[in-house]
Amino acid sequence: MIEKIKILMIDDHPMIIEGYQNTLLFTKRDNQELTIHIANNCDEALSHINNAVKNNVPYDVLFVDISLPASTDGSMSSGEDLAEYARKVLPQSKIIILTMFNESFRIHNIIKTINPEGFLIKSDLTSSELASAFQTVLNNVTFYSGSVNSIIRKTVNSDIVIDDKNRKILHLLSQGVKTKNLASHLDISLSAIEKRKKQLRDLFDVEDGQDETLLNQARKKGFV
Repeated sequence: MIEKIKILMIDDHPMIIEGYQNTLLFTKRDNQELTIHIANNCDEALSHINNAVKNNVPYDVLFVDISLPASTDGSMSSGEDLAEYARKVLPQSKIIILTMFNESFRIHNIIKTINPEGFLIKSDLTSSELASAFQTVLNNVTFYSGSVNSIIRKTVNSDIVIDDKNRKILHLLSQGVKTKNLASHLDISLSAIEKRKKQLRDLFDVEDGQDETLLNQARKKGFV
C-alpha cells in the first residue's frame, strides 16, 4: 500500500533545499510517495501553509530553518515565528527544526515554544541523519540531533534552576548586549535586572562581578 507523504521545506538557500530533497527522495522507502513543496522565505511559507489550511490538505512534515528573512508584513521575523504559527494552524503536522544556532537559550526556547518532533543542528547534520530523522518522526518518535541532546542533558544534570527571564539575560549578555540596554529587551526595570544578575552570580558562584566570568560559568553548565 502506497503511503503518500506531503512535505513543506522552508530554507532561504536553494542548494540546501536541493540537498534535503535529494536525500529524502533517495532514501525513502519503496512504498512511500513524496510530494515536496518549497519555500525560500516567510512569505512563500505562509502562502503554502495558509493554502494547506484553506484546502484542508495539511502537510505531514514541515522542515523549518530558523534563520529566514522576515515576512513583508512584519508578522513573522524568523523561522521560529513561522513554526509557532504552523503549530497552531496545522496541529497534526510534524515539525522538524533545522538551525545553525547551538546556544542553549535558543534551543530551550524553541523546545518550549514549538516542541518540535525533530530538531537538527546544521553544523553536524549528515544525509543519513536527515533520513533517519525523517523516518523516525513519521513513526511518531521524536528525533533530536546529538548536539541538541547534549545541551538538554547538560542542563537537566545541572543542579541550577533558572527561569526564562534569567535565561534571556544570559543569552543577551552573550550576544554583547550591555546591562544598561537589557531593560528594553526584557520589559523589566534596570533595578530588577541588577537583582536578577546578582541571583545568577550567586547561583553560579561568581564572586568577581564580571559578566564574562558569569557567562563562562553558565557555558560550562550548558545555559549559554
